[in-house]
Amino acid sequence: RASADSAARAAGARVAALATSPVPVVPHTTPQPRYEMILDRFSITTREQLTCGCHVHVSVDSDEEGVAVLDRIRTWLPVLTALTANSPFWNGTDTGYASFRSQAWGRIPTTGPHDIFGSAQGYHGHVQALLATGVPLDEAMMYFDARLSRDHPTVEIRVADVCLDADTTVLLAALVRALVETASRQWCAGEPPQPVSVAVLRLAGWQASRWGIESDLLHPLDNRPHAAGDVITALLEHVRPALIEAGDEATVEALLAQVLADGTGSRRQRAVFQRRGRLSDVVIDAISITNTGQSRLNRR
Repeated sequence: RASADSAARAAGARVAALATSPVPVVPHTTPQPRYEMILDRFSITTREQLTCGCHVHVSVDSDEEGVAVLDRIRTWLPVLTALTANSPFWNGTDTGYASFRSQAWGRIPTTGPHDIFGSAQGYHGHVQALLATGVPLDEAMMYFDARLSRDHPTVEIRVADVCLDADTTVLLAALVRALVETASRQWCAGEPPQPVSVAVLRLAGWQASRWGIESDLLHPLDNRPHAAGDVITALLEHVRPALIEAGDEATVEALLAQVLADGTGSRRQRAVFQRRGRLSDVVIDAISITNTGQSRLNRR
């Protein structure tokens, strides 16, 4: 983050880890042929697509393992959206959402949760069926909540907002790695994925986007609303063996407790605006937090 901010300063700018812009902006598209084709195809959806997500890659040994992982982590991904919510404002307006980035991004038709694929063949067949419609330009536009990476031997989890502070990013990465490891072990043990419909997963994602951790979340084990703290505790217990093996348990427990106590970036943004009354101050505060390097565990 410090390196990015140093480069930004050289260009007369600063870096702020925000998933959407609190202040009014006019986005512009990078002048590359592919991006210009996307702009032509999706029109205002692309022109307004100024969002910043945080993608986490975890290595897998094969496409078969990767797809088995995708099939088994899908129900837990909305919890990650809630924990990383950092986009309450959009173009000068409080949207009412904790993660409005999720809503803006979701207007592209290839985004969101996916069905259970069952195998690598099922995954690749699904991708080819979508490409055959002519709507997405290419395979890079398979913007699923989680997918096989085209460029690396990994699964790529894509549901999180860019996090205001580095500690939340560390928390996200540790939880994602543990989710992937847990799913791989379930696959090896012959445990099937939960047969939850895409429609229900969309509702779980919407609930997480709307409230973050400030209200109930849909519990991945019964698809009913439960207190956010209880759902987050269930996630922790689900991945605890993998966290212990990786040496991450104590760090994750401490950071989760801090997020539950202090709230997400979304809560902080709103608190700054309520206290100071200007969205520009929200950006100034975000610049400070982005570049402070101070641990969430030591900051109030």
